[in-house]
Amino acid sequence: MDAVERIEQLFAQHGDVVYDGARSEPVTALQHALQCAQLAEWAHAPSTLVAAALLHDIGHFFEQLPDDVDDRHEHRAVPFLAAWFPPSVVEPVRLHVEAKRCLVTFDTVYAAALSPASVHSLALQGGPMSAAEAAVFQRQPYAGDALQLRRWDDAAKEPGRAVPSLGYYLAVLDDVRVSR
Repeated sequence: MDAVERIEQLFAQHGDVVYDGARSEPVTALQHALQCAQLAEWAHAPSTLVAAALLHDIGHFFEQLPDDVDDRHEHRAVPFLAAWFPPSVVEPVRLHVEAKRCLVTFDTVYAAALSPASVHSLALQGGPMSAAEAAVFQRQPYAGDALQLRRWDDAAKEPGRAVPSLGYYLAVLDDVRVSR
């Protein structure tokens, strides 16, 4: 099974999951992923960043952990994604949680707009970065992409928003994947 087929299978198995408990959001995992990819596309992001937007939470599909544990989904996704996609897809996914921690350090409007679930996960993920940590983060390759992905991530929670199908974005993945 190739990467795109496996990703389609993962979304078929886990995409209808509704975030609940302390991680409750008003959309399913698939709706969230599609909205995030659409926001990236609307921003005229490169196809690799559209792919990262679609895949940023795929690490949640590999293991379900209790609400009071940082599931480190951004890191669990990396081995799977790195086998198939270039760093321009993998790194924004890996960095999107750190991007949230960075954004809340410097952007009070962003911090105030976080959903209760994002506030909860932020606490589990280490809370706001120090100014020094944020400066180091911002110097990393793909940090700028991760910061943009993070903003789309937080905006991609609108119930009932019309979005292209998963198949549409699977074609984007097929175009950006690395042949192995």
